[in-house]
Amino acid sequence: MQKFVDLLHNETTWLTSPASTKYHLNIEGGLLLHSVGVAEILLRIKDTLAPHIRDESSIIVGLFHDVGKVGMPGKPYYIQEVKDGVVTGKYSINQDLVSMGLALRSLYLVSQYVSLSDEEAQAIAYHDGMYVPEGKSVSHREEPLLLLLHWADMWTAKMIEEKIPKNK
Repeated sequence: MQKFVDLLHNETTWLTSPASTKYHLNIEGGLLLHSVGVAEILLRIKDTLAPHIRDESSIIVGLFHDVGKVGMPGKPYYIQEVKDGVVTGKYSINQDLVSMGLALRSLYLVSQYVSLSDEEAQAIAYHDGMYVPEGKSVSHREEPLLLLLHWADMWTAKMIEEKIPKNK
């Protein structure tokens, strides 16, 4: 895990990346704020609905479900837009990256450094649920951790983060 955290800190935009280009937390550091928020909500939901799920599993999938939004080491996913030599505060998607779904990129990055259970891998890969075509392949076969992550992600983005001012 320490090697993964070192990679995120030293070779990616993990600490500064937005969570999106125009929706929730499209601000510097938004991805980290979102990820911590999802982990916190996931732990709260899990304690009520599925206390048998390990806290460590909830923290891993909560923190790293969207880590694909950093892009790849040395190749950021989000690029700050610059107009007339001035940073605008807006972001665009780096078109030079190899195309890959964000959840798949998240799973790819995490699994190189962290040994994941089948349930953790499913949760990261399919947390966007019905919003991605691949989500249909696990429809009605979701593990509890996947459902909890999906709900925590949606709750955090829609109920908490949408109240935070966006870059316009």
